[in-house]
Order: sequence, then structure tokens, then C-alpha cells
Amino acid sequence: MRDEKKPVLLVDAKEAAQLLALSPRKLWAMTASREIPHLRIGRCVRYPLDDLREWINDQKRGPR
Repeated sequence: MRDEKKPVLLVDAKEAAQLLALSPRKLWAMTASREIPHLRIGRCVRYPLDDLREWINDQKRGPR
């Protein structure tokens, strides 16, 4: 039986900005400063959905 791996789903900057409720400019700034997970494929920048979800969970703060 083969071990089937879950495919990595990638979104482009426009989709990532919409998902995160960020302006495209803010997303690019966060990408450039490596604050947010991303991949470079040639000249293209893509954002793995699973990594974005994990990043969002890491940003949550507990009760004060």
C-alpha cells in the first residue's frame, strides 16, 4: 500500500492578502521581512495554506 501524501496547497499574494484581511502592500512588506511563511518558485511567490493557518494560530494571544 502506497503512502499517499497530502498535497501542499499554495495561494498567490492576492489570495493570501484576502484570506488574511491584509492589504497587498502589507503582505509584501511582511513577506520581504520574512514575518510570514512563503515560498519562492522561480520569480513567483506563493503562500502554503497550511503554513498560513499555523502562522495565524501562532499569532493568537491568550487571555490577559
